[in-house]
Amino acid sequence: MPLPVRRNKDDARFDPFSELRHLQDQLSSYLERWTGSPSLVEGTFTPLADVEETDDAWIAEIELPGIDKRDLEIEVSTNRLSVSGERHDKVRTGNVRRHTRTVGRFHFELTVPEAIDPDKVQADLEHGVLTVRIPKPADSTPRRIQVS
Repeated sequence: MPLPVRRNKDDARFDPFSELRHLQDQLSSYLERWTGSPSLVEGTFTPLADVEETDDAWIAEIELPGIDKRDLEIEVSTNRLSVSGERHDKVRTGNVRRHTRTVGRFHFELTVPEAIDPDKVQADLEHGVLTVRIPKPADSTPRRIQVS
């Protein structure tokens, strides 16, 4: 089925994402009225991540391509890991034909069932993936008991 033809020269070019942006604006408006803050929808995104539990640690691998380690904020509290920062858009000189990369502030949070020792947490950023290793407390590591 062909798309309708616009006859008026003043009509804007058809943008299939305009309805989605309008819906996002409406949702943001509702959330702002309800919570007092629009940040639940716009301005902040959650990066993709994998979380793995091993016998001795929790390991979070967070995808952050294009992020410099100086732009990262990693905080550890009682049993929570929080990673935040900002991904900046490139300055472009040509016409942008497609823009699908997410830019702006990001926030990732992980809650683990036990207390975290902040001195033992290790973070490494390599090839756009931030790997955070949170060792489990020594007393929570499973131990095999031999039956005598």
